[in-house]
This record gives sequence, structure tokens and C-alpha cells, in this order.
Amino acid sequence: MALPAQKMNTFGRLFRVAIFGESHGSCVGVLLDGCPAGLALSEELFEADLARRRGGGAKGTTPRREEDRVRIESGVFEGRTTGAPVLLVLDNAQADSSAYEGIRHTPRPGHADWVALQKFGGFADYRGGGHFSGRLTASLVAAGAVAKALIQPVIVSAALLEAGGASDAERAVSDALAEGDSVGGLVECRAAGLPAGLGEPFFDSVESLLAHAAFSIPAVKGIEFGAGFQGCRMRGSEFNDEILESDGKTATNRAGGINGGITNGNELVFRVAVKPASSIAKTQRTVDLRTGESVALSVAGRHDACIALRVPVVIEAATACVLADLMLLEGKIPRVLKGSFTTEGTEGTEK
Repeated sequence: MALPAQKMNTFGRLFRVAIFGESHGSCVGVLLDGCPAGLALSEELFEADLARRRGGGAKGTTPRREEDRVRIESGVFEGRTTGAPVLLVLDNAQADSSAYEGIRHTPRPGHADWVALQKFGGFADYRGGGHFSGRLTASLVAAGAVAKALIQPVIVSAALLEAGGASDAERAVSDALAEGDSVGGLVECRAAGLPAGLGEPFFDSVESLLAHAAFSIPAVKGIEFGAGFQGCRMRGSEFNDEILESDGKTATNRAGGINGGITNGNELVFRVAVKPASSIAKTQRTVDLRTGESVALSVAGRHDACIALRVPVVIEAATACVLADLMLLEGKIPRVLKGSFTTEGTEGTEK
């Protein structure tokens, strides 16, 4: 007899990230366990990254405009983390489910509708993709803002390199929109200032953990590190990064800052492939599950024409969460961040 279906929504060992919510539920959010005490944390910390995820109304991004103001519900007292789990909540105030009732029985090509039905027996929330929705990346971005603060002075940054196979992303998106279609994209992420020695062979290599986190982001379908797949066309003399100094600095960085699954002190570099958005106005074929007959489907509602436009900050967040976990494991982040406090009955401030 098969075991009951369970959703595994937690990632990390010491810095543990658990996301929750649905696209058209009352809220989405994240529970962070293992965040050290003493980290300065306010609602303003999240604003810039969540604004980047919204896309700022750029052509090709969803018309849905959630305010995305984070409520810190636990784990913070007088502006600093207490060492208890940190609960972050973002309200869904702009959900509109009207477009989904009509396609409840016609799974959308490219979406998780059909597999969700098989796994959860019809109990999954189908509105806006429910728990499978890209809306849940707001939770991940919130977690990433905390992780970025923890790992300073390490800096994580990501950017869109191309969309629809072209460097002119705006034109590629415009052409797709004109045809009621969508395009994918290529996003590059870098982390500067990392210490050497993070990661473990074999199954907890830095590549393994980053790939695990990256593939949790809806629409990510591929990943490569350093020279990536181009490396298979090189000779060893071309691919190898010659070591210049005793601190591990190399002349090139085709390994992407990782050797043997462990950071080598050079810049971490990887790229992810983002598929075209599945919800498109262009007519596609699917099956009406009530009759078993083939039907035409054009997806209405508010959707992105190019998800990759909003992926960079999400990739940054996933990367920062992995790095925070690895740095805690190696003792590179203090378990207690030393602040100042006054002890009753004594004079002065202990630091």
C-alpha cells in the first residue's frame, strides 16, 4: 500500500527554510529556523528585493500587483532576532480566481495541474496553481533577504543575460506578447567574498546544494557552473584554472569557484535556464478530464510573458540561503551575533 502523499517544503540543515501558502490563499510566507540571535531585522530589510521580484510593471511581467509588505510574526524582539524561529508572512490581497473555475477540468499544458491531480487526488488548490505557483517565490525572496544579511560581507548578485535566445530581452518579450506567447531566459548568479572550504563531498557538494535549491524555483530547467557545458568541448589544458597565489586565486575561473564540490575562494559563478511561461493566450490542446476528449485551451488571467525577468532576485535568495547554511556549518557565522546589552544591577554595557 502506498504511503500517503506528503509535501516536503523545508530545506537546509542549520539555516532551515520552510515555505507555506498558495497563490490565491490568504497569504504566503516562510518559517526560518536556526537564524542566530542578534541579527538586526526590520520590515524595511525586505522591501528592495521584493520590489525587484514584482518586476516594477515591466513589459512581460504579471499585472498582479501585491503590496508584499512582510509581517514579522515571531522570532524578533526590539529589532533583533532572538534565536527562536522567525515567521514571515505576506498577504495575498490581489488574488482573482475567476479565470480558474473554467479550466478546473482542463489541465494547462506545461503546468503542474495534471501531476497535482495524480499526486493529491483532486484535493490540491487549483486556483493560480495553488502551492505550485511562482507566487511562493515571494516567500523565498523574504528568506533570502535574511540570509543575505547573515552572510555579509559576501555579496550575491544575479542578472538576466538573455531572453528568448537574444540579448535584447525587451524585443524578445514584445514579439512574444504580440503573438500571445511567452519566452524563457538565461540568468547568471555570482557570489563574491566567499571563504574557501564550504561544501562536502559527495552528496553535499556546493553544486549539489545550489542545484537542489535552484530547481525548487518554478520554471528553472537547467544549471551550469563556471564554463558549464562549454567545458566538455575543451581540453584539460584549456579548462584548468592555473593557481596564481597561495590564497587560491586563479588566473581564470572556468570551475566557477568550486573544486571537488568545495568553494575555492574565487568568485562563485553559475547560470540557470528558465523555461517560457506555461500560461499563454495562444491556443493549445489539452484534455477535458470529465469526458476524455481533446479540447482547445487559451489561458486567461494575469500571467508573465517572461518569468526570467523576475528570476534574478529569486536565484539570489536561494543562493544566499544555501550559503548561510554552509557558513553556519563551518562556523563562519557566529551562532550568537554579539550585540550590546545592559545587565540590571551593574554599571556600563557588556559587549
